[in-house]
Order: sequence, then structure tokens, then C-alpha cells
Amino acid sequence: MKKLGFGMMRLPTVDPKATEQIDLPQVCGMVDTFLARGYTYFDTAYFYHGGKSECAVRDALVKRHSRESFLLADKLPLMHLKDADSGEAQARIFHEQLEKCGVDYFDYYLLHCITQESYETAQRLETFAFLRQMQAEGKLRHLGFSFHDKAGVLEQVLSEHPEVEFVQLQLNYLDWEDERVQSRKCYETVLRHGKQVIVMEPVKGGKLAALPEEAAALLRGAHPDWTPAQWALRFAAGLDQVMMVLSGMSTLGQVEENTQSMAAPEPLCGEDRALLERTAEILSAIPAIACTACRYCVDGCPREIPIPDLFALYNGDQAALRQGREPDRDRYQSIAEGAGTASSCVSCRQCEQQCPQHLEITAWLERVKKTYEG
Repeated sequence: MKKLGFGMMRLPTVDPKATEQIDLPQVCGMVDTFLARGYTYFDTAYFYHGGKSECAVRDALVKRHSRESFLLADKLPLMHLKDADSGEAQARIFHEQLEKCGVDYFDYYLLHCITQESYETAQRLETFAFLRQMQAEGKLRHLGFSFHDKAGVLEQVLSEHPEVEFVQLQLNYLDWEDERVQSRKCYETVLRHGKQVIVMEPVKGGKLAALPEEAAALLRGAHPDWTPAQWALRFAAGLDQVMMVLSGMSTLGQVEENTQSMAAPEPLCGEDRALLERTAEILSAIPAIACTACRYCVDGCPREIPIPDLFALYNGDQAALRQGREPDRDRYQSIAEGAGTASSCVSCRQCEQQCPQHLEITAWLERVKKTYEG
């Protein structure tokens, strides 16, 4: 099985401001190309694209290709179950997902975004036992979870649930030694327990695909024919016990580039890894919000603030600000038009409860407000 997986969380949309309006014809072309090049793994989740990603999977993939031609992964949204008082809600969601995707079973199924808090929810609702029952009934084939917390929490989960077959981790060369993310420590914990690894955010929401010139030139000097994204994918794919590297692709061009680079990825040598360490140092020295544009924060925002888009603009303007130039206020107003501005935040912190990066979103929005609204 080829190691590149198609993450269905950043699909092209008809309206950039309406994530639920997926451009289905374009997605069909991307899916067809992905399959035609010998790749089979697709990853979706309950609330991707405002709950429409699973429907796109059904319409672009399931209805148009034989069930034996692809592998499908979906996830149980523990964050939607924190107030549930019984296991009925998780059973309802699971069967709703099967129906929305148009399948009788999932090849891979995950508890979504395990943290200390969501793990307590799963324990209270006996979610692992429920999913083992679904596995026994043939409705899922392989059981795992995605993880967004410290290595100590991961050690607890794996020790208490050895039945888990794989763990989905945020692994990339920028987060490798980041103490907030603990990529390396979490990866080593999974290896100690003998589990397989699925990599998410190998390009860190696109940040590692668009490097500042100093970092880009460094990598280009070693391998002129490798793009920054290819460097990031090769780093992740070359790690031991990695069975799949997910990429949330948004264009046919990205599908073509990534499938080509992962067809027979050249492993990184020691010198290559040293260059990535230097690249990480360069990136870490640039003030930026560590947002991966997953958009978990957007659903439920009472002011409908396009938080990832505002953060992306803020990050992109940092070079201009360091050189004494003005931030792009016109672009800011365009992004916020018809939605909420940073100043419209009411500090409810609902977004912070959903953020897998554990960002202090409210504080960052205050900085965005000062930068663009004065």
C-alpha cells in the first residue's frame, strides 16, 4: 500500500467563505487522479467542511468507484459528546456516518482528537468498548485514534487500551522538538507500544509548502528538483512504523505533485535531516501563529469569525511588518466581509476548547485587531 493518504478536510469550494459548499466536480477529478496513480487511502471526519466532507466522499468516491478499490477512514467526534449522558449519541453518530458516506463499513475508524479531556469523555461513555463491538459486527476493520496532547497522556491511553492498532499523530520537522506539540516524544511513545503511525499535518497546514526565501534557498541548494512540500512529506514518510501520511489537498495540482513525489520517495540522508533542522530554526525565529487551518474553531463561533483566514493573513504579513511596511488592511476587510472581524470576538473561548493546537486564540485575535484595526 502506497503511503500517501487523501485528507478530505481542505477540499476546494465554490465559495471560499462557505466551506460547506464543496466543488464536487473538481473533487471528482482529484479523486480519480489519486486512484489512477495507485493510491487508495481516504480520510474524512464528522464535521469537516461543516459536516459535508462525508457527503463528498460518498458522491465523489463511493458512488463512482468499487468498494474494493479504496480504503476509507472516518472519526468519532468526541468533542461533540462531552455533554452526552449515555452512549446513545455515539451510536447514532457512528451509524449516521456510515449512511452519509454510503458504506457498510469503515476500513479504519478513529476516536477523533484525543486529549486528556476528551479521553475522560471516552472513558465515561465506554467508547472503546462500543467501537470494539462495532468491529466485532464488521462495521469497522481497524481501530485507532488521533491525538493532540502531551506524551504522558498518550502513554496512559495506550497502556489502558492495548487493543488500539494505530495512532494518528501530528508529525513534521517543525514540530519535531516543539515542547508544546511534542511530536518526537509522542512518536517514540507509539513505537514503544508497537503500534503503527498515521501522520497528519506533515506540511503543517501548508506552512512548510511556502517557506521564506532563506529557508527555501537552503533546501533548494541541496535538491533543486524537490519542492518544500516534498521535503516535508519525505521527512514524515521516512519515519519507522509510518503506514500512511495524510495530505489535505485542495487542488488537482497538489494531488499530481504529491502523488508523483510519494510514488518512490527518496529517503532523507543525514545531511538532508541537518538541513531540515536548520530550516526549523529559521521558521521558529519568525513570529507566527501556529495555526494549521483545520477550521475546528470556526464551527460554533457566535460571531462567525474566519479565524484561520485572519491568522493566515497575519502570518503572511509578518515579513512586511518587520521591514516597516504596512499590513494589508484591504485584504483584512475582504476576508472579514460578511463574517466577523477580530474585534467582534466576545471572548467566549469556545474556539480554544476545539483547537487541537491548544492556541490562545482570543489573545491572538487581540493582536490581529491591533494590527489591522488600529
